[in-house]
Amino acid sequence: MNSLKDLHSDTVLRFGPYTFHLNQRLVLHGDQPLRLGGRALDILQVLVEHAGSVVSKDELIAQVWPRSVVEDINLRVHIAALRRAFRDEHNGDGYIATIPQRGYSFVASVQQASQAVPVPIETAHQPRHNLPARLTPVIGRDAMVGSLVRQLPVRRFMTLVGPCGIGKTTVALRVAELLLQHYRDGVWLVDLAMIDDPAQVVDHLTRTLGLGVGTTLQALEQWHALLILDNCEHLQESCRTLIETLLTSAPRLSLLVTSREPLLASGETLMPLPPLVVPPASALRSVEEFMGYSAVQLFVSRARARQQGFALREQDLKAVREICRRLDGLPLALELAAAQIDALALVGVQAQLDNCFQLLTQGRRTAVPRHQTLKAALDWSYERLSPQEQTVLQRLAVFKSAFNLEAAKGVISCATLQSANLTCVMESLVQKSLLSLELVNGASRYRFLNTTRSYALEKLEHSGALRTYEMRYAGYISHARSSDRHVAL
Repeated sequence: MNSLKDLHSDTVLRFGPYTFHLNQRLVLHGDQPLRLGGRALDILQVLVEHAGSVVSKDELIAQVWPRSVVEDINLRVHIAALRRAFRDEHNGDGYIATIPQRGYSFVASVQQASQAVPVPIETAHQPRHNLPARLTPVIGRDAMVGSLVRQLPVRRFMTLVGPCGIGKTTVALRVAELLLQHYRDGVWLVDLAMIDDPAQVVDHLTRTLGLGVGTTLQALEQWHALLILDNCEHLQESCRTLIETLLTSAPRLSLLVTSREPLLASGETLMPLPPLVVPPASALRSVEEFMGYSAVQLFVSRARARQQGFALREQDLKAVREICRRLDGLPLALELAAAQIDALALVGVQAQLDNCFQLLTQGRRTAVPRHQTLKAALDWSYERLSPQEQTVLQRLAVFKSAFNLEAAKGVISCATLQSANLTCVMESLVQKSLLSLELVNGASRYRFLNTTRSYALEKLEHSGALRTYEMRYAGYISHARSSDRHVAL
C-alpha cells in the first residue's frame, strides 16, 4: 500500500481500471465517466490521499463538511455509493474497507500518473428533483432511513405503512435526499393526496415528472430514477396497477410508497413505521437518560424552536413523559403539542391532553392541509372509510384498553352489524392503520392509539350514541368479570 503526499489539482491517480482526474473532479472507468456526486468525490479524494491508512469517520466528516453538522448516515450513504460505483466482476468491493470502531481505508494500490492525460470534460451531474426544502432535522429515524437507503436500490419497490401522523412522508423524503446522487434521472415526489379520481393517476405522475400532456408510461422505460408515491391509500387499485406496470416496463426505476395500508402489489416489501420511543417510568431518574428516547428528543427539539431558552429540567420529566405517552409517540402530535409551549408552558400542555384535539389545532401553516393539524390528518382517513367502517370505529372507541374479538362482538354487534361482518370490518381497520393488532400470550388483541380513540369517541358523541355504547361496554365488562372471562386488559 502507498500513501500519497503533496497532490496537486492536475494530478491523475490510477487504481484498478479507474482513473481519477483531480483537476476535473472526474473518475473514468476506461474511457467512461462514473456518475459520482460532489460529496462522494470529496470523500474519495480524502481516502486516496491516505491510501493504506485508516481515516476516521470524524476526520472524513470534518474535511468533507467543514462548516456543517451532519449525521453519520450521510457519510455511510456516500461510502455505499462509492462502493457501488467501483464494484466490478474482478474486484467486488475491494477498494474501500470498513475498519470496525476506527473508520475507513482505501485498500487498493494507487499510482500517480506521470502526466495528465486529456479527457473529455463532462458537465457535473446536477441531481434532478422536486423535493421540498427540509426545515427541521429528522429525529429518531436513523435505523429506518438507513435500512431503506440500503435496500431500495436493490428491492426497487418498498411501502412505508403506518397511521396518520407517524411520519411516513418525512422518512420517505429523508431517504430521497440521501439517494439524490444515486439516480441519474433524479428523485421525484408524486403526491397522490392531491387527486381523488383513479383515472388521473397516470396523468398526475407524468405531469409531476414534467413529461407533458398525453405522455404514456413508455417514456419512463429507460429512466434511472426514484419515485416517491406519497399517500396512496385512497387510490389503492390504481396505484397497484401503475406500480406493477412500471416495475415491468422500466427496470431501472425504484419506487418508495407511503400508505396507511399495504397496496398488496406484486413485489411489495412492507416497512411498518413504528411510533417514536416513549421513555418508561424507570427513565425518570436523570435528564441525560431521559433525552436518550426519540419521542423526548423530538418534543424538546421542537419546544426549543418555539421558546428561546427552553431547557428540560428534572422536575419536568414526569410531565414530558405523560405528554409523549398520551400522544402515542406520534411525531405530528408531538410537534403540534410542542408548538403550544410558549402559550401554555409544560403544565398547560399536560393539562390539555384530555382535550387533545383542541390542543393540537395550531398547525404548520406551510404544510399541506392534511398535515397541518392532527384532526385534519385523521379526517383524511375517516372520510375515506365506508359508512360501516366509520360506525365500527366509533363504537369500538368505548374500549379503554386492549380487547379481543369476542368482546367487540359482545359490545357493538347488533341487528344491522352481524358478527361475521364485524370481523371483516375490524380486519379492514387494522389494514388501514386505525386499529393495531397484537399478540398477547398467544391471543390476538386489538388496541387503539390514544389519539385515534379520542377522535373516534368524539365522532360517537356527535352521533348521539355515546351513552348507549358506554352502557353496553360497562354491562359487558361487568358480566365478563363475574364470569372470570378476561376480555380486556
